[in-house]
Amino acid sequence: MNEATALKRFERYLKQRDLRVTSQRRDILSLAWSTHEHFSAEELYAWAKERDASTSRATVYRTLALLVEGGFLSPLDSGRGQLLYEHILGHHHHDHMICLQCGKILEFRCEAIEQLQLEEAKRRRFHLVNHSLTLEGYCGSCLKENPNLAVDPAEAEVEF
Repeated sequence: MNEATALKRFERYLKQRDLRVTSQRRDILSLAWSTHEHFSAEELYAWAKERDASTSRATVYRTLALLVEGGFLSPLDSGRGQLLYEHILGHHHHDHMICLQCGKILEFRCEAIEQLQLEEAKRRRFHLVNHSLTLEGYCGSCLKENPNLAVDPAEAEVEF
């Protein structure tokens, strides 16, 4: 979905909740839509400050919450104590692999996994509305630099 369409939907979303449509909120959505990378709230705040020095951190965080609540953005736990965001409106569902060493995020879609999740939900009479899947491990580059990362913890000797 293009930025102009997302902006119109966001403005409609705000009005339905009796919230003001401000230039700062528009800018924050625009900035979020301008990247295809995962970004943190602090990165978004820095971008917003560059565009409008009067933008407050609180405005960015509140607007992020509205964008997540409205289904415009999706949060992702980076595994490093920080939430990252990506715009999802108009994009196909995908899952993530996160490298615990370097933080690299790989996006993937696997029909077999999607089907298995649907089958499990059906088998358990569970009405599935949404899901997220994040696989954590080590990317090929980090494993090449440090092969010891691949050691299975269950097989490693433990000293007490």
